Amino acid sequence: MTTTSPPPTSSAATVPPVPGPTAAVPWGRVGALVGGQAAVQLGSFGLLIAMNWTAVQIGGTRAVTLLMLAATVPRALMLVFGGAVADTLGPRFVLLRTTSARAALLAFGAVVTATTHQLWPMVAIALVEGMLLGLAGPASGMLLPRFAAGGQLARANSAYAMVLRVAPILGAPAGAWLITVGELWVALVAAAVTGVVWLGCLLYVTHGFTRPDRRKGGPSLVRRSGDGFRLLARHPRLRWMFVASLCLDMAFSWPAEVALPLLVHQRGWGVGAVAMVLAAFSVGALGSSALGAAFAHRIPVFVRLVVTGAGLAVGITVMALMATPLSLTAVAAAVGLLSGLNGPAIVTLYQEAAPADRMGAAMSTLALAGIGTAPLSIAVFSSLSLLLGVQQTWLLCGAIAAVSPVAAFLALRQRPDPTAGGALSAPV
Repeated sequence: MTTTSPPPTSSAATVPPVPGPTAAVPWGRVGALVGGQAAVQLGSFGLLIAMNWTAVQIGGTRAVTLLMLAATVPRALMLVFGGAVADTLGPRFVLLRTTSARAALLAFGAVVTATTHQLWPMVAIALVEGMLLGLAGPASGMLLPRFAAGGQLARANSAYAMVLRVAPILGAPAGAWLITVGELWVALVAAAVTGVVWLGCLLYVTHGFTRPDRRKGGPSLVRRSGDGFRLLARHPRLRWMFVASLCLDMAFSWPAEVALPLLVHQRGWGVGAVAMVLAAFSVGALGSSALGAAFAHRIPVFVRLVVTGAGLAVGITVMALMATPLSLTAVAAAVGLLSGLNGPAIVTLYQEAAPADRMGAAMSTLALAGIGTAPLSIAVFSSLSLLLGVQQTWLLCGAIAAVSPVAAFLALRQRPDPTAGGALSAPV
């Protein structure tokens, strides 16, 4: 987006034009956005490892379970309201305040945990942090569509996805190192510092953003919290993309988190095989995300969305049938390669299909498809595996994944909404 018109002087905010698919992208801002996310995600994953390990030492499995529930349940619930808040107040307003509050929370938490070795401060920190992250999540998803569209938006989303792939790879050992050289408060300080870095990047990235004009009233925040689900009912393209994302998340969460170690144990391969398979998937996904960041605009959306989705369904199914650790690792790497292209393509088309003034609500439902699906997938398929067995249930997951490319194909056949695609851009 290259327009540089000044903010409106009247009380009613004007709506700058949507960035065209061939418009110049402010890669400086996109780079700051991606770099800031790299820093804060690294700190977050390091803190996750440190807090879980500390909880294990304090109370074992029950303590870890309580800590994870405190972190995930409020976050999922706040995602519903987070989209409405972002649409009402604007992403800059939401992100600057939630990020500042999170950094202050982690700094205060470092002081508390340095003076006590109990579980309750960690649970309180996880509870409040989960609420802040839930509020901030949809607002974060509104940023990239303000700077790019079409193939350039696909490139930006691929770069963003690459950061999310790297963060757990580097963050996990960083958290383990921090907890070994110090205590939990050290990891909290490190996470607070990365939060301040993210805040600085946000100040630059969102400079010039204007708040939506809400003086004329409108639906209440509680009513607007359901906008994301109403959008799915009214917009076929958005609805089919939601189905595509939901089916892949449902199909992949249980095999990756539960079935893989069970299958490896059943076949007597040793825990090293689990690490090898997950590492191969991560490397494959990281490589294709980097490829997408450079060349996504040159790869047809049908290939990035439908062909890769079909390949993922086949790959998930075939993984359950592999007879050796080496063959399973090879298929996992191929699944990772496809995932690194498919995930950003889903996000991109979803952003482009969402009405501009409901982008936050749309991104909140997409986030729920990921965050809310993992525990549901684990609960449903773990129960089924008791009746069907691990391998058969894994094959069922492959069949569910096959719905994703069909839904994506149907989404591409729908006529785009003329009001979609981030029309609420800010001057750059």
